[in-house]
Amino acid sequence: MSRKKVKYVIWALAFILLSGVGAAAGYAAYITDKVKQTATDSHQALDRGKKSDKRVKVVNPAKDHTSVLFVGIDDSEQRTSEHARSDALVLATFNDDEKSIKMVSIPRDSYTYIPEVGYKDKITHAHAFGGIDATVETVERMFNVPVDYYVRLNFNSFVEVVNSIGGITYNVPFDIKEQNSKDQSGAIELKKGYQHLNGEEALALARTRKYDSDLARGQRQMDLIQEIIRQAMSENAIGNFSGIIDSINNNLKTNLSFDEMISYKDYFLTKEGLSFNKMQIKGEGMRKNGVWYYNVQEDSLLTAQQQLRTHLDIESPENQGNMNSFAEDDEQDSSM
Repeated sequence: MSRKKVKYVIWALAFILLSGVGAAAGYAAYITDKVKQTATDSHQALDRGKKSDKRVKVVNPAKDHTSVLFVGIDDSEQRTSEHARSDALVLATFNDDEKSIKMVSIPRDSYTYIPEVGYKDKITHAHAFGGIDATVETVERMFNVPVDYYVRLNFNSFVEVVNSIGGITYNVPFDIKEQNSKDQSGAIELKKGYQHLNGEEALALARTRKYDSDLARGQRQMDLIQEIIRQAMSENAIGNFSGIIDSINNNLKTNLSFDEMISYKDYFLTKEGLSFNKMQIKGEGMRKNGVWYYNVQEDSLLTAQQQLRTHLDIESPENQGNMNSFAEDDEQDSSM
């Protein structure tokens, strides 16, 4: 098996930490300073500037509904982070009135139009073609919603982060035998059932592709995100937030400022507790010119588009390219 870096969306945990959840009595000043420095070191603006072309004005997460694209990067030793493929994509919308969050997992092999190159290809290739700017533009076009912010993380620190929060408890859906983070085949074995997982075990469960479908894998990853965040917010994890932040510091890029990050903390501190409305994009595999793609169902994508636009309180304009990702010429394809 070829070497693959961590295949998991730990960036959501990074986002929570950088939103100020770690600020606790007697510990707040130290953590806040550390988070502020991490935010400064990690800041990378988009070429377009602060405003999406799909926005009339710049949004403020302290009072507006906003969206965040979480991008997990597969940056092996043969690739730089700027030209790596995105291994995991999740688009989240935040409704400020309800303090609610919707998340949609985007299959990495989704066949969609990539403006950077002018033809359809796997969405995972957008980042390799044009970095985070090309990825944001492609997702905006696919879902017909603005992407206000992004959080991009490579996955070198996954095992350390999960171990730093004391592991997670999760209902493993099936027996698995997988490689570990050092690509040692069969090093991780898990039995079906509810159990405590360390970083290596959680990684193996998140990255495996052998036991279920792409849809099930996306759902499993979003479920794991939710459990990791819940554990990160627990009293047991508070004492080690400094170590967690250290493990993500060199692996994170975002266009969020420190103040914008802090604005999101109320979403994760509601009386009802953290919860996501999780969506999936249905489709089926297909081969084109000998390359395997995930062919997204048009009605499923339309449903996701409408739900996201409603959550952002954006009216769906008549005849405004609801299916623009399907309407482009697809004669050219890449087989990267």
